[in-house]
Formats: sequence, structure tokens, C-alpha cells
Amino acid sequence: MHDATYRIIIVGGGSAGWITACVIAAARRSVAGRPVEVVVVESPDIPTIGVGEGTWPSMRATLQKIGIPESALVRECDATFKQGTQFTAWAEDRGDQRYCHPFSLPAEYSSLNLAGYWLTYGRDVPFADFVTPQGKVIEAGLAPKQQATPDYAFNVNYAYHFDAAKFARLLHRHAVDELGIEYLACNVEDVELAPGGDIGALVLDSGRRLHGDLFVDCTGPRALLIGRHLGVGFVSVQECLLNDAAIAVQVPRGRPDEPIASATRATAVEAGWIWDIGLQTRRGIGYVYSTAHTDEARASEILGQYIRRTSPEVRPQDLSFRPIRFEPGFRRDFWVGNCVAVGLSGGFVEPLEASALALVEQCASFISAQLPASGEIMAAAARRFNAKIHYHWERIVEFLKLHYVLSRRDGEYWRDCRARSSWPGGLADKLALWDQQPPWHDDAPRVDELFPSASYQYVLYGMGFRPRYHSGPGPDAGAETSRVDRVLHENNEKARRLLALLPANRELIDAMTSLRGVA
Repeated sequence: MHDATYRIIIVGGGSAGWITACVIAAARRSVAGRPVEVVVVESPDIPTIGVGEGTWPSMRATLQKIGIPESALVRECDATFKQGTQFTAWAEDRGDQRYCHPFSLPAEYSSLNLAGYWLTYGRDVPFADFVTPQGKVIEAGLAPKQQATPDYAFNVNYAYHFDAAKFARLLHRHAVDELGIEYLACNVEDVELAPGGDIGALVLDSGRRLHGDLFVDCTGPRALLIGRHLGVGFVSVQECLLNDAAIAVQVPRGRPDEPIASATRATAVEAGWIWDIGLQTRRGIGYVYSTAHTDEARASEILGQYIRRTSPEVRPQDLSFRPIRFEPGFRRDFWVGNCVAVGLSGGFVEPLEASALALVEQCASFISAQLPASGEIMAAAARRFNAKIHYHWERIVEFLKLHYVLSRRDGEYWRDCRARSSWPGGLADKLALWDQQPPWHDDAPRVDELFPSASYQYVLYGMGFRPRYHSGPGPDAGAETSRVDRVLHENNEKARRLLALLPANRELIDAMTSLRGVA
């Protein structure tokens, strides 16, 4: 750490590599008076995995921070608006049973917990509809804002669905053309270690030796730096989260004006679940399953049945089914010496709730904000980063497991998912507490939580969880009850206005891409 330039070498492109590069470069910082230079080394021989196409609302802030207009994202990445997730047949085997996990928090959530009132008075209304208008907006297939609303502003909170390969290309072009990032299309042939165990340089197949101060491993499951060369171990969570395979397929739209769903659709099936993500010109569909409970042939059959049911004009046999295998888990450490893993090189469990890119954003923001100027600071930053990301991974595993634990579906797979021996300890404690009190701020106390306590509420009560010891609002709740009445009235009025005001999701997307105007 003594050259004139502070050089950050990011190995691997894709969404993880280019988000990290853009977030660091957009900050335009110096470290100890040294200008920061960002270099992305990407193999021309390894394609982007590009399965995960769902994001969280945090992506809006990230894109604003790095300077990409929302209109460019929509035009160039087949992007659409996502307002949450709709779950079908998760609680029980009935195909018409569903609930919503929207992105909007319950009304006045910072100081009012409506869950207790819903448990006492509102069970004839879906929980999401009781606490926020967004569930009705999603159900109606409406957009999160109007055509005249500025980029990234909204009437109801939202994120995006997009084509991951196109998104990586947009970030790549912006990084090089607008942010001055150096791009090298090369393979890494060797990694030279310095005497203390840090990475000293990369040897590229172009013959160049590339020195750096900080190396970011975005090489996906290969984990070229953090795993193969530094030998950092992997923590499997497959005993908790059983899924270890997927089959993905791209299903073309039957017609150009076909409605676009306003949420990711997740449908439970016999040995896992099917995702359904609506883009402008196609739907990304896939079956995530456990190889201990079914095989690829049966999984393909189930996926084909879903496609025939939801797209009767499409012949599944004409589509390209792509099998994917993975081991759910994460690295023992994510930042070791001067190497930090971001994205799939750090870990992956499954795409339920689409946490992968949100975690990439958190990692990139941390690295950008705390670029270490010395070895001592590097070690301190690494300890803090590892503690933070470990916490996030533990919460991800816990939150995803909640969906399975609460299911009442029949079959060996779902029974095994519910087995008490597979529960993470933190979840068992939370469920015990929730038997007498609804989740609230103490259940997700950190300001950087990936899943706020409201998310636990949406899943708990959407799945049909009913506490054994809930006694309703206390005897001194009179004044608060008046407040609740007001909030519920305002929710209903806001829902009515939004349903009349907002265009369809497809209508807004078409207006933004100039395919047709909004009437």
C-alpha cells in the first residue's frame, strides 16, 4: 500500500462485479491522498450465470448513486417493476391459496404494530391488505407510480425484474464510459501471494502481471481467489435448506400487450417451488428443488405442467431447459487479507425472496465506504465486514426457513422441510416468542437488516400462523384503538385512490419504452 495509485482489482464481471466496480468508482474517493483506480478483469470464456432477475427497493438507491437513469434500465434490460412476492399454495396444497409479501411497510410501522389488532379483529381480511394498500395494487397488476412521476420516485415502494445479462452489459458500458473503470477481458492464469499471505499480483493470460491493493473476488461459485487460492472453507446449510438444484427456462410472451405481473410469483409444488418473473418480452421461470426428493426428469415434467397451465400457447418441448446444481451455504470468512468475496463467490442458498443482489449492494457499499489505507486498517475492516456478512447470511437462512417451517403441505419433501431438527436456533426462539406477541422492532433490531420485522409478519400471517397465547390489545389500548381506526380508514382510502390512479404495469413500461402511449 505505498504506490501512487490505490488500485482495486475486481476479478469477474456479472452483476456482482459490475455493481461493486460502479459503486466504488462513483464515490470518486482517494485513500490517504492516493487516487483510487478500479480495474475489472473478466474472463471472455465464462458466461454470466444470469438466473437471478429480481431485486429489492435498495437497487433504486444504488442505480441513482452510480448515475444510471431509470429509463435506461427499463429500455435496455427488458426491465419491469416489482412490488413484492406473491406466494401460491405454500401454506397448504390448495392451488388457490395465496398471500403477498409487499415491499411497503405496514402503515405507521415505526410506532404502531397493527399485527395485534389484525389478530384480534381483522382475520377476515388478508394481513397484507389490512396493513397496507400495496397488496391490492399488486393483485390488480398495477404499476408503482404514474407516467409523470420522476425516475426512482413512487406512489408505492418498488424494485425491478430485469434480464441479468443485459443488466451486466449496461453496468459494464456505464462503468467504462462514464466512471473511468479499466476493463481487461482476460483469464487469470496464476495468483502470486506476497510473503505475508496477501495477494500480491494476478498473472493474466495476456502476459500482464496485475498488482493491486485490494482484490475483490466476483468469480461466482468458482471462488477463484477466496476459495481456490486462499483456501477459505465453505459452510454448508443443506441440512436446514434442502434445495440444491434448479431448472430454469425462458418463456416468450404470447402477445406484445400481455399483462405483466407486479410481483414475483412463487408457487409451491411437490418437491420445491417455481419462480415466475415477468419481463417485457418473456417470463423467467424455474423450479427449485431437492435432489434427495425428486430427479431432473420429474422436475422437468412438473415445470412443463406449470408452463402449459400459465402459458397455454407455448409448447414446453420447444423451450430450452437449463439445469443448475448448487450447494446451499456460504464462506467461513468473506474478507481474508486483502481479498474480499462478493456475490456467489461468498455464498448462495436459493433464490427465494431474491436476497442475492441486495447482499451484493451491501457488500459494495461497505467496501466503498471503508477502503483501508493500511494493513492495520485492512485487518479491522475485514473483521467488521466478516461479522456483518455472517450476520446477514444467518438471517437469510433463518428467514427463508420460516417459509418452509410454517407450511402445512403434505409429502415427504415438505415434512422433511418442517422437521424440527433442521430449524436454525434463532428461528426456534423467535417462533416461541411469536406465540404470545407479534414480531416487531426487537426481532430485527439493526438498521442494516436485510429483512425487517415487517417481513416476518407478512410471511407468518400470510402462511396462517396463529399464536397460542395472544390476548389482544390491553385494557389501556383505548386511545391507540382510535388511532388504529384512523389508520385503517386511511389505508382503505389510499387503496381506493391508487386503484383509480395508477396505470397497469404493462402500460407504464410501454410508455417508458415509447412502444405506445398511456391513454
